[in-house]
Amino acid sequence: MPIKVLVVDDSALIRALLKEIIQADPELELVGQAPDAYVARDLIKQLNPDVLTLDVEMPRMDGLTFLEKLMRGRPMPVVMISSLTEQGSEATFRAMELGAVDFVAKPKLGIREGMQGYAEEICYKIKAASLARLIPRQAQAPTVQEPLASQGPRPIIGTEKLIAIGASTGGTEAIKDVLLGLPADSPGIVITQHMPPGFTRSFAERLNRMTRLNVVEAKGCERILPGHAFLAPGDKHLLVERSGANYVTRLSDAEPVRRHKPAVDPMFRSVAQCAGRNVIACLLTGMGKDGAQGMLEIRQAGGYTVAQNEATCVVYGMPREAVAIGGAEDILPLGEIAEALLQQARKRGGGNRV
Repeated sequence: MPIKVLVVDDSALIRALLKEIIQADPELELVGQAPDAYVARDLIKQLNPDVLTLDVEMPRMDGLTFLEKLMRGRPMPVVMISSLTEQGSEATFRAMELGAVDFVAKPKLGIREGMQGYAEEICYKIKAASLARLIPRQAQAPTVQEPLASQGPRPIIGTEKLIAIGASTGGTEAIKDVLLGLPADSPGIVITQHMPPGFTRSFAERLNRMTRLNVVEAKGCERILPGHAFLAPGDKHLLVERSGANYVTRLSDAEPVRRHKPAVDPMFRSVAQCAGRNVIACLLTGMGKDGAQGMLEIRQAGGYTVAQNEATCVVYGMPREAVAIGGAEDILPLGEIAEALLQQARKRGGGNRV
């Protein structure tokens, strides 16, 4: 059975382009189109789609308001169609908080050519969304954490430890939840989230505001210090290298890996090679196999690896693959991963043993 898709967008051009893209994929079926939220509401009742594509900016009722109402009354997988602007990216991450599964960026110029260029990605994300488990946000980690001082003293974590995090579909919220559980003196962190160019800087800024960590989009040649997190930019692979006693970031413009750039596997492979048993890695929710082989290499190098469990994943793809090939030492619910990372950092003590 093809996946039934309903397109909601106030732009007739975007609706027409999405119609072409969806109808060209035999695994997808376009069951309807709506120019606004009110028409969409009626069509959802009539057509019972499997996946909704939803514009962020619409007249009469904006996409965020409609999404919030939809997730309360009739939860379903939603892929947001987002403008590549500062305001658009902020709205997109708010949509992820409200329960949207993923998003696609509208091109700024040459909309017809740009959307056709995204055709493969759009279809891939709709298919991933159709497999998504809708997890109520209130069941996840809170967005405000208690001060760590109230939790009593903790051992100092050495600067030689390195945390590596990989994620894809559903990962923006999962990464946020993990980082919210980490203290300001946590080991240095590198993160790869499958995300298009233009959104990673906004995502890093959002994480920087919400967590105790200093989170930035990686630029390359940065020293990875405790309390600092570096996010792979949307058009480069993020790697880690050794420079004397330090770990430093490096960006690579190599070809996509498993259709992704940035990809998790190159980052995991680089930390396995340069940090060995000092690596503490987690692979979170996502579609596909990216990160599984890299997790295995980290484990084989003596590092610690944990995969998010199926019950808390939006899409249990990447973690499942890591578990299947023996790459995951532990499998844990999302809410327990931050503490597991910290416990491993303390267990592994001091000294640059690679």
